[in-house]
Amino acid sequence: MSGEPVTASAASAFAARCDAVEEAYEFMLAYAAQGLPNEQGSTSGSQIRDFLRKCDQALDGLGDAAGRATRETSAGDPSAYEAFVEVLDRDARNARAAVRLVLAQPSIASQVVDNLNASSHLRAVLTDLFLLDEILKR
Repeated sequence: MSGEPVTASAASAFAARCDAVEEAYEFMLAYAAQGLPNEQGSTSGSQIRDFLRKCDQALDGLGDAAGRATRETSAGDPSAYEAFVEVLDRDARNARAAVRLVLAQPSIASQVVDNLNASSHLRAVLTDLFLLDEILKR
């Protein structure tokens, strides 16, 4: 977690990152179901890299964004939040490595995206986000 000052928009910035990861995941589910051998020649194929890039950007620094949001909005024992933010940060870095591996491919087949969706790294981030987002809403 960085020493950046907490701003009034820390929670909304974190929520925007959550939304970007969730939207990318939902799009990837639909893309994977299409059974495309590559990204050429379809509308969703032309969009897959955009969604993956947005997901990559949202994952980059996600732990810091979560830390700022928890400091701004949380009540209770700060050490519990800090420990969980560390878990989220690790999971986000792992998921980002997987997303970047897919982005590095010359062509992205539906099966590759299906495997990314099934990745424990991406799923860990999603469940971390669901948990933390729900807690911060209270």
